[in-house]
Amino acid sequence: MSSTQTCSGMENKLIAYLDGRAKPAERRAVEEHLAACADCRLRAEDFRALWSVMEDLPVLSPSPAFDAALRTKIAKEPALRGFWQWLPSPRLAFAVTALVVMSVWLSSMPRIAGGRNKMEARIEAKATQVTAEADYRMIRDLPVLENYDVLSKFDALSELSDSPVGVTKVGAGQAQ
Repeated sequence: MSSTQTCSGMENKLIAYLDGRAKPAERRAVEEHLAACADCRLRAEDFRALWSVMEDLPVLSPSPAFDAALRTKIAKEPALRGFWQWLPSPRLAFAVTALVVMSVWLSSMPRIAGGRNKMEARIEAKATQVTAEADYRMIRDLPVLENYDVLSKFDALSELSDSPVGVTKVGAGQAQ
Protein backbone atom coordinates (compact mmCIF):
# COMPACT_ATOMS: atom_id res chain seq x y z
CA MET A 1 0.00 0.00 0.00
CA SER A 2 1.34 3.48 -0.80
CA SER A 3 2.17 5.98 1.90
CA THR A 4 -0.62 8.39 0.88
CA GLN A 5 -3.24 5.64 1.25
CA THR A 6 -1.79 4.67 4.62
CA CYS A 7 -1.72 8.30 5.78
CA SER A 8 -5.30 8.97 4.67
CA GLY A 9 -6.42 5.85 6.56
CA MET A 10 -4.57 7.05 9.67
CA GLU A 11 -6.35 10.44 9.87
CA ASN A 12 -9.43 9.03 11.61
CA LYS A 13 -7.36 6.83 13.89
CA LEU A 14 -5.03 9.72 14.75
CA ILE A 15 -7.81 11.74 16.43
CA ALA A 16 -8.92 8.75 18.52
CA TYR A 17 -5.25 8.08 19.38
CA LEU A 18 -4.64 11.66 20.54
CA ASP A 19 -7.88 11.71 22.55
CA GLY A 20 -6.93 8.46 24.26
CA ARG A 21 -10.02 6.66 22.92
CA ALA A 22 -8.12 4.28 20.61
CA LYS A 23 -8.12 0.56 21.31
CA PRO A 24 -4.73 -0.99 22.11
CA ALA A 25 -4.35 -2.55 18.64
CA GLU A 26 -5.19 0.73 16.91
CA ARG A 27 -2.91 2.58 19.30
CA ARG A 28 0.04 0.35 18.37
CA ALA A 29 -0.73 0.74 14.65
CA VAL A 30 -0.81 4.54 14.94
CA GLU A 31 2.41 4.62 16.98
CA GLU A 32 4.16 2.44 14.38
CA HIS A 33 2.93 4.69 11.59
CA LEU A 34 3.99 7.84 13.42
CA ALA A 35 7.45 6.37 13.93
CA ALA A 36 7.76 5.78 10.16
CA CYS A 37 5.95 8.84 8.73
CA ALA A 38 7.30 12.33 9.40
CA ASP A 39 4.26 14.10 7.87
CA CYS A 40 1.81 12.35 10.17
CA ARG A 41 4.11 12.86 13.16
CA LEU A 42 4.17 16.62 12.36
CA ARG A 43 0.37 16.63 12.03
CA ALA A 44 0.00 14.89 15.41
CA GLU A 45 2.28 17.48 17.05
CA ASP A 46 0.20 20.28 15.49
CA PHE A 47 -2.98 18.74 16.89
CA ARG A 48 -1.41 18.44 20.35
CA ALA A 49 -0.29 22.10 20.23
CA LEU A 50 -3.74 23.24 19.15
CA TRP A 51 -5.45 21.29 21.89
CA SER A 52 -3.11 22.66 24.54
CA VAL A 53 -3.94 26.21 23.42
CA MET A 54 -7.64 25.42 23.48
CA GLU A 55 -7.35 23.99 27.01
CA ASP A 56 -5.89 27.30 28.16
CA LEU A 57 -8.97 29.23 27.00
CA PRO A 58 -11.56 30.00 29.68
CA VAL A 59 -14.78 28.01 29.51
CA LEU A 60 -17.73 30.24 28.77
CA SER A 61 -21.08 29.35 30.20
CA PRO A 62 -24.29 31.33 30.27
CA SER A 63 -25.10 33.17 33.45
CA PRO A 64 -27.60 31.59 35.86
CA ALA A 65 -30.11 34.32 35.01
CA PHE A 66 -29.91 33.59 31.24
CA ASP A 67 -32.44 30.72 31.33
CA ALA A 68 -34.88 32.70 33.44
CA ALA A 69 -34.59 35.77 31.18
CA LEU A 70 -35.13 33.69 28.05
CA ARG A 71 -38.22 32.03 29.49
CA THR A 72 -39.61 35.43 30.48
CA LYS A 73 -39.16 36.80 26.92
CA ILE A 74 -40.89 33.75 25.46
CA ALA A 75 -43.81 34.13 27.87
CA LYS A 76 -44.24 37.83 26.87
CA GLU A 77 -44.69 36.97 23.17
CA PRO A 78 -48.35 37.33 22.18
CA ALA A 79 -50.10 34.09 21.26
CA LEU A 80 -51.40 33.75 17.70
CA ARG A 81 -55.17 33.74 17.46
CA GLY A 82 -57.71 32.86 14.77
CA PHE A 83 -56.70 31.81 11.27
CA TRP A 84 -52.98 32.37 11.79
CA GLN A 85 -52.94 29.92 14.69
CA TRP A 86 -54.18 27.19 12.32
CA LEU A 87 -51.71 28.13 9.57
CA PRO A 88 -48.08 27.55 10.60
CA SER A 89 -46.55 30.19 8.36
CA PRO A 90 -47.34 32.72 5.62
CA ARG A 91 -45.01 30.80 3.30
CA LEU A 92 -47.21 27.74 3.57
CA ALA A 93 -50.29 29.84 2.78
CA PHE A 94 -48.56 31.23 -0.32
CA ALA A 95 -47.49 27.76 -1.44
CA VAL A 96 -51.02 26.34 -1.06
CA THR A 97 -52.50 29.30 -2.94
CA ALA A 98 -49.97 28.96 -5.75
CA LEU A 99 -50.72 25.22 -5.98
CA VAL A 100 -54.46 25.84 -6.26
CA VAL A 101 -54.00 28.54 -8.91
CA MET A 102 -51.64 26.33 -10.94
CA SER A 103 -54.10 23.41 -10.73
CA VAL A 104 -57.00 25.55 -11.96
CA TRP A 105 -54.89 26.98 -14.78
CA LEU A 106 -53.67 23.55 -15.94
CA SER A 107 -57.16 22.06 -15.82
CA SER A 108 -58.51 24.86 -18.04
CA MET A 109 -55.93 24.23 -20.81
CA PRO A 110 -57.06 22.22 -23.85
CA ARG A 111 -55.91 18.63 -23.85
CA ILE A 112 -54.11 16.92 -26.68
CA ALA A 113 -55.24 13.38 -27.46
CA GLY A 114 -53.58 10.96 -25.08
CA GLY A 115 -51.48 13.72 -23.51
CA ARG A 116 -49.13 13.81 -26.50
CA ASN A 117 -47.85 16.82 -28.33
CA LYS A 118 -48.74 17.63 -31.94
CA MET A 119 -45.50 16.30 -33.40
CA GLU A 120 -46.01 12.86 -31.86
CA ALA A 121 -49.60 12.81 -33.16
CA ARG A 122 -48.40 13.68 -36.70
CA ILE A 123 -45.73 10.97 -36.65
CA GLU A 124 -48.26 8.38 -35.51
CA ALA A 125 -50.76 9.48 -38.21
CA LYS A 126 -48.06 9.19 -40.89
CA ALA A 127 -47.08 5.70 -39.69
CA THR A 128 -50.74 4.63 -39.72
CA GLN A 129 -51.13 5.99 -43.26
CA VAL A 130 -48.02 4.12 -44.48
CA THR A 131 -49.29 0.90 -42.91
CA ALA A 132 -52.73 1.38 -44.52
CA GLU A 133 -51.12 1.94 -47.95
CA ALA A 134 -49.06 -1.25 -47.63
CA ASP A 135 -52.16 -3.21 -46.64
CA TYR A 136 -54.05 -1.82 -49.65
CA ARG A 137 -51.22 -2.80 -52.04
CA MET A 138 -51.24 -6.33 -50.64
CA ILE A 139 -55.03 -6.60 -51.06
CA ARG A 140 -54.78 -5.22 -54.62
CA ASP A 141 -52.17 -7.86 -55.51
CA LEU A 142 -54.10 -10.66 -53.82
CA PRO A 143 -55.53 -12.26 -57.03
CA VAL A 144 -52.03 -12.49 -58.53
CA LEU A 145 -50.70 -14.00 -55.32
CA GLU A 146 -53.59 -16.51 -55.21
CA ASN A 147 -52.94 -17.58 -58.82
CA TYR A 148 -49.24 -18.03 -58.07
CA ASP A 149 -50.03 -20.05 -55.00
CA VAL A 150 -52.43 -22.31 -56.94
CA LEU A 151 -50.01 -22.82 -59.81
CA SER A 152 -47.01 -23.49 -57.61
CA LYS A 153 -48.85 -26.22 -55.70
CA PHE A 154 -50.64 -27.75 -58.73
CA ASP A 155 -49.51 -31.41 -58.94
CA ALA A 156 -50.71 -31.97 -62.50
CA LEU A 157 -48.02 -29.64 -63.82
CA SER A 158 -45.28 -31.78 -62.35
CA GLU A 159 -46.45 -34.79 -64.33
CA LEU A 160 -46.09 -33.06 -67.69
CA SER A 161 -42.99 -33.67 -69.72
CA ASP A 162 -40.56 -30.92 -70.48
CA SER A 163 -41.63 -30.56 -74.12
CA PRO A 164 -45.20 -29.70 -75.03
CA VAL A 165 -47.31 -32.33 -76.87
CA GLY A 166 -47.60 -31.97 -80.69
CA VAL A 167 -44.54 -29.85 -81.02
CA THR A 168 -41.61 -31.49 -82.72
CA LYS A 169 -38.14 -30.25 -82.84
CA VAL A 170 -37.24 -28.68 -86.10
CA GLY A 171 -33.81 -29.68 -87.19
CA ALA A 172 -31.55 -27.72 -89.45
CA GLY A 173 -32.91 -27.75 -92.96
CA GLN A 174 -36.15 -29.66 -92.14
CA ALA A 175 -39.55 -28.19 -92.65
CA GLN A 176 -42.53 -28.97 -90.57
